[in-house]
Amino acid sequence: MMNKKTLTYIAVILLGIVGIASFLDDINNNGTWYGANDYTHVIQTDSTVQKSIETACLDCHSNFTNAVWYDNLVPVSFLIKHHVEEGKHELNFSEFASYSLKKQKHKLHEIAEQLEEAEMPIKSYVLMHPTANLSTSQRQAIIDWSKNAIQQLEQKAAQKNQN
Repeated sequence: MMNKKTLTYIAVILLGIVGIASFLDDINNNGTWYGANDYTHVIQTDSTVQKSIETACLDCHSNFTNAVWYDNLVPVSFLIKHHVEEGKHELNFSEFASYSLKKQKHKLHEIAEQLEEAEMPIKSYVLMHPTANLSTSQRQAIIDWSKNAIQQLEQKAAQKNQN
């Protein structure tokens, strides 16, 4: 059986390894939420919906993650980094304007569907970020916004085709 001194020594080494790994592993999503290609350039968005999207969506679905101190600790950082990479692959609000019209409409449809089925924001994110827990009215406002945005995009496309 190991003595107390050996266990302390092992614990210090493990904490040191975790600490060093935490400095080496960064979420590395340090761009901006809003820029030349963000969703607000192609879709009218009121401030209430925009605030809800910022609170519940943009940390994983944009070019910037507002990380808190524990997000950079191993192994949490590995999970966060994976969620952000996966989230941005599925939908990146910061690059939304660069998507084709077909892709924009598809992503908006998916937003509504994910919220209607309460699949987003994911439970693990809400657990660590309670402010991301959307109320029923916030959830419905984003669903309505998403459906209206599809119509906005279709109207813009129709106007563009007429010219």
